[in-house]
Amino acid sequence: MRLSVTHELPADPAAVARLLADPAYVDAKVRASGAQDRHVDVAGSASDAFTVTTRRSLPTAQIPAHLAGLVGASIEVRQVEAWEAPAPDGTRTGTVVVEIVGAPVRVTGRTALTSSGADASTLTYDGDVRAALPLFGAAVEAAAAQAVRAALDAEAVVARRWLAGDAPRAAGTSTGEAVPGRRDGPTA
Repeated sequence: MRLSVTHELPADPAAVARLLADPAYVDAKVRASGAQDRHVDVAGSASDAFTVTTRRSLPTAQIPAHLAGLVGASIEVRQVEAWEAPAPDGTRTGTVVVEIVGAPVRVTGRTALTSSGADASTLTYDGDVRAALPLFGAAVEAAAAQAVRAALDAEAVVARRWLAGDAPRAAGTSTGEAVPGRRDGPTA
């Protein structure tokens, strides 16, 4: 099943890339997706290529009842976004992979960050959702696509808030605790 999600963000591509590579922001967006448990790792920097890896445990309450029995009370989702270094105009492309651990469901695709005017960017995720289940594959793909779209929409809300300056002042999370996967530790 094809999945395409586009969000307009109120900042230029360089500022959005800095946000996407910020472990504190990544932790906040993962929390906004409803994660019960989470781990965040950012390798590289916004000025060059970088990779964001997250693992999160999500409740399955929103999965249709006839499919919930296939996955249990929660699912573990692993997401990897690998962003290439910026082009001279600041635009970027990359890849994204989302896997539901222990389930035959996988999302693979491309990401793009482009300028859409003065102090505005377009962030696009375009890919395929695949479920390797003979009888329920299409239904599982539709449910997974809906869940991925909802998570990306929640992440965009967090991104807009952070870009508007409504982010925690400390480099940790909003409650001040250390950010999982942060390599240099919290700073003031």
